[in-house]
Amino acid sequence: MSHTPHPFARFIAILGRGRNLTRPLTVEEAEEAMDLILAGEVLPEQLGAFLMLLRVKEESPEEIAGFVRAVRKTLPSRQGADIDFSSYAGKKRQLPWFLLAAFALAQSGRKVFMHGFDGHTPGRLYTGEVLSALGVARSKNLVEASAQLTKHNFAYLDLVAISPPLAKMMGFKPILGLRSPVHTIARMINPFGAPCLLQGIFHPNYMATHSGAAKILGERNMIVFRGEGGEIERRPGKPCETLGLRDGVPFEERWAPLMEEPRQLPDDDMDPKKLVAVWRGEDNSYAEAAITGTMALALKTSGAAPDQDSAQALATGLWNARDRDMWIKQ
Repeated sequence: MSHTPHPFARFIAILGRGRNLTRPLTVEEAEEAMDLILAGEVLPEQLGAFLMLLRVKEESPEEIAGFVRAVRKTLPSRQGADIDFSSYAGKKRQLPWFLLAAFALAQSGRKVFMHGFDGHTPGRLYTGEVLSALGVARSKNLVEASAQLTKHNFAYLDLVAISPPLAKMMGFKPILGLRSPVHTIARMINPFGAPCLLQGIFHPNYMATHSGAAKILGERNMIVFRGEGGEIERRPGKPCETLGLRDGVPFEERWAPLMEEPRQLPDDDMDPKKLVAVWRGEDNSYAEAAITGTMALALKTSGAAPDQDSAQALATGLWNARDRDMWIKQ
């Protein structure tokens, strides 16, 4: 048995030396560590220890930025998206109304690239399976996604087709029992280099991590907020606290509730057919508030509207003007 330290061991040691000696990884160290992971040069027991030490400590913006840099180096350089729309949480209380927001934004001429990962947590409804139920095509690879963006202004691609090693780590949650930094990393990879990043999370404590990492990565326009179920979706009855970047400058902003009733009862059956009904014109005040509220956040973040009121007005107008026979094939 060799007594030569494994090249990855030093990163575990940095994170696990004890209460007084441990420290976060620098951006460069995090990038190097993820380089080794993505190259398959890390032993399974090392990877498990590394991810859980990060989880207990809670990842820093510098660590996330370094990890994301490493992932981006493995991807071909592509452009063609206006909005990067990640979807990794899955829904269990409300339907994914954010999908209709994305469709309406795409209809308005904005190219929306959505990426996600299905099925890592039981009992949730994931975006990929909902798109299939609606008859909306899912891209098979980045080349096809690029073509879909050009043709339809919308594309969805599973993480498996973007970064297989990252997708494999995403599947560790049932084994390790906890989420890992992979969820944050995946949300931020922005494969098409979109100038506008939307980020939805469940735990507000991670907002500063997302916005800080985006700043380090040189992103220009992004927003992160606590979304319904952890997805990029306004909770209409709640105020929406946001962090982000506007032309590279950090900001913090509060959006007022869109509905007087602060709570919404959970959806009992989570039937995607309800999405079809609302898209085609069925009245649903909660859904419409969630949809237009989400659109407003995207429009203001992308620079299409100067303030909250004009963003909400523009979102409502685009929603009302949607082509109700487009997108959904049911």
